[in-house]
Amino acid sequence: MRSDTIKKGEDRAPHRSLLKALGWTDREMELPVIGIASAFNEIIPGHKELNKIAEDVKAAVRLAGGNPVVFPVIGVCDGIAMGHSGMKYSLPSRELIADSIEVMAEAHQFDALVFIPNCDKIVPAMLMAAGRLNLPSVFISGGPMMAGHIKGGDKSGMSLSVMFEAVGKKKAGLISDEELLEYENSACPSCGSCSGMYTANSMNCLCEAIGMALPGNGTILSVTSARERLAKEAGFAVMELLKKDIRVRDIMTEDAFMNALKVDMALGCSTNTILHLPAIAHEVGIKIDLKEINRINEMVPNLCHLAPAGKHHIEDLDAAGGIMAVMNELDKKGLLNRDAVTVTGKSIYESYKNARNYDSTVIRNVDDPYSPTGGIKILFGSLAPNGAVVKKSAVSEKMLTHKGRARVFNSEEEAIAAIYGRKIEKGDVVVIRYEGPKGGPGMREMLSPTSAIMGMGLGDDVALITDGRFSGATRGASIGHVSPEAASSGPIALVEEGDIIDIDINDGRLDLLVSEEVLSTRRKNLKSFESKVKCGYLYRYMQKVKSADMGAVLGEE
Repeated sequence: MRSDTIKKGEDRAPHRSLLKALGWTDREMELPVIGIASAFNEIIPGHKELNKIAEDVKAAVRLAGGNPVVFPVIGVCDGIAMGHSGMKYSLPSRELIADSIEVMAEAHQFDALVFIPNCDKIVPAMLMAAGRLNLPSVFISGGPMMAGHIKGGDKSGMSLSVMFEAVGKKKAGLISDEELLEYENSACPSCGSCSGMYTANSMNCLCEAIGMALPGNGTILSVTSARERLAKEAGFAVMELLKKDIRVRDIMTEDAFMNALKVDMALGCSTNTILHLPAIAHEVGIKIDLKEINRINEMVPNLCHLAPAGKHHIEDLDAAGGIMAVMNELDKKGLLNRDAVTVTGKSIYESYKNARNYDSTVIRNVDDPYSPTGGIKILFGSLAPNGAVVKKSAVSEKMLTHKGRARVFNSEEEAIAAIYGRKIEKGDVVVIRYEGPKGGPGMREMLSPTSAIMGMGLGDDVALITDGRFSGATRGASIGHVSPEAASSGPIALVEEGDIIDIDINDGRLDLLVSEEVLSTRRKNLKSFESKVKCGYLYRYMQKVKSADMGAVLGEE
């Protein structure tokens, strides 16, 4: 066993004395040590219940003959960090989490790992760490929260994105203080990851598609006993993987990533998956190119319109058959690699072959999709030579093509003030720059300005473009990850007030309609970017982070 390094032989007597200080017996010393990376804390609603999941995993590991040990992992609640300087730390926390897990697993020589995440950056960070460590590993999330309901309101329910848009409605005078409070008291009725197909649920669902989690991981509600049972099954599964010596890189293969991207397109996942999947693949030596993502987009139909793109929530997806039912639909067109290995020890086909689609209004039949192409589109053009990302499935038909004058802002705060100040007009293209991985630093999510646009009634008439990124709760013509970013002197840094920007989402184009001669002059006069951040973790992050089109991973330029 790998853990013998810390517990076998006379030279390890001092090590054993420390382990016995924990209460370990000589019999426990003979067992494999299973590290359980738990992201429990009392500030993230999706993480408050993770101690219960950890206890269920521990019970199963002990029953299966392992010695489970829990260690903590930090996390950021993107919803709470939204709209202020705290959001600068969200994406950078991904690298901290991955590094800290590596430290714990290597320093203590765990034999296998169970990962217990739930929310936005914690899931991809743990997948990155898993790929790096390449131990037998299983993921079990805390599960999604219930959809919210207002008495007498829409029976389809509500989610966090509705809450952010309600602020815009209040500022526009469309609802009262009392109505805003009713939204506030109803939007998030339980613990769990927020109830729409936002980043957290996107990544937890893709854990199933990529084979790193058991079926149900992404959709079974947090508050149910079914979630607890799944946690116990995850504990049993990791022990089987250890016996069979099935490791992460046996599962996270190129075929598995292609399956995950196809499910991503079918579900209409968060645009943040286009940051995270390349970063995870990078850890196992696989490169995901943005042009490959567009190729997949063209072949995979969009089968689901989950909040914020539509009225359905994760609980509806679960009731309809979950991720395995989605994969079964895709398999009808021969779109998946059936042989990819999963944490069950069997192929992914064995997991989804008997899955049923119980509700074709939630999971469209593959012959009757919402769209013949996928939910995420990569745009290229003179404004984004290295690519930009949009959640096409959440854009109205009217805004799939749009040409408008640029309204330029050098920070999120400037843009929000202009939107709420009624300075944005129909037809405008809001440009928010210097919010990329380096420029932010940290590449803040832009749910506040996109929700403000929606709440102010401009969603079908105004586009938003940024070198930052968007929350999975964002909807509308919101185009992010523009690369190269402004801080790296990308074309977005050259845009001036009143320039015309041409957007064609169907054709995958994003162009600045300014002559090369004019841009050349602007480029010569462009001042070098100088960050206001001069110390601390964000400063160190800024020095090493790569472009969004490369997954915003850390490394030398």
